[in-house]
Amino acid sequence: MSETTRPPTIYDVAKAAGVAPSTVSRAFSRPGRVSAATAARVHAVAAELGYRVNPIARALQNGRTATVALVVSDVTNPVYFGIIRGVEAAAADAGYTMLLADAQESEELERTALERALSTVEGVVLAGSRMSDRAIRAVAERRPVVVLNRIVPGSRCVVPDTAAGVAAALDHLWDRGHRTVTYLAGPAASWADGKRWRSVLDSGPKLGLKVNRIGPCVPTMAGGVAAAREVLRQGPTAVLAYNDLLAIGLMRGLAEGGCRVPEQVSVVGFDNVFGADWCTPPLTTVATPLRAMGTEAFRELHRQIRGEKMRSRAVVSLAAQLVVRESTGFRSRKRTSPASGTTRVAGSARQASGSTSDGSR
Repeated sequence: MSETTRPPTIYDVAKAAGVAPSTVSRAFSRPGRVSAATAARVHAVAAELGYRVNPIARALQNGRTATVALVVSDVTNPVYFGIIRGVEAAAADAGYTMLLADAQESEELERTALERALSTVEGVVLAGSRMSDRAIRAVAERRPVVVLNRIVPGSRCVVPDTAAGVAAALDHLWDRGHRTVTYLAGPAASWADGKRWRSVLDSGPKLGLKVNRIGPCVPTMAGGVAAAREVLRQGPTAVLAYNDLLAIGLMRGLAEGGCRVPEQVSVVGFDNVFGADWCTPPLTTVATPLRAMGTEAFRELHRQIRGEKMRSRAVVSLAAQLVVRESTGFRSRKRTSPASGTTRVAGSARQASGSTSDGSR
């Protein structure tokens, strides 16, 4: 054993074995490229000196780090809790470690995180990415990529069945007598927001619902509180929010404005995040299978990493379903608007009604 206080290096082994450092490296990483006698001498000297191969350095040499990256748009958003657990558990089952990066709703921070991670991971899951399709495809040229909650042509994607979820929510509101629904929009750069709004525009007229839009809004409880003033001004009987955080914040803002949920305004969220049933009143929401999405995203990624033949369909769609709680109620035949104090009378039969849009996707 060497008397030096520092750990022995590859150069110490090379000097003691009488070979070049590159020979020591090959003896550990590619033993077939050195003679059996040389490899045996190198290993014996290394054992005597107490030399240990750096597993990270070796992994970087052969490209197999058994590590994947999950990049989320905002780690404080509970919508990612289930997704993170799903990716992490599936990765662990396959012998992989997951690195988590938070983009903080910033395309610039997302790009920076990826640049730092790509050299050390075998693949990437992008959840709620704010980058362009072109930028995502550029990442996919360097490492296998799976995109969550968004469809990027040419990439493997895992998404919820948004159209079915929105249709179920609007049908639920129609059955409770609502004839006008306001969509509370999320970030302008969000693919999911555009998909949800287009689904509202598609399903609303089929039910005879008049739909409009407020936003874009910051997808947080504070964003929902801020949007409450405009909701009170417009006076809809029902609101479908981009996500649960907006919906919960909206209910808080409506309460502060003297408006009762669901007696005066029914509110529906999206995603069924942790805590959606803890607020007052408990939130009716379109539940997306968050943990299952994370699990399936890693499985798709792992297939790419292993070079398996991919499925014919590039997009995996998982079912979404409506969870009815206490934030939605029947609209009274006569209703006093919290904004104007006027009386609104609901129609008694379904009627074909064109949709109106106050914003673009």
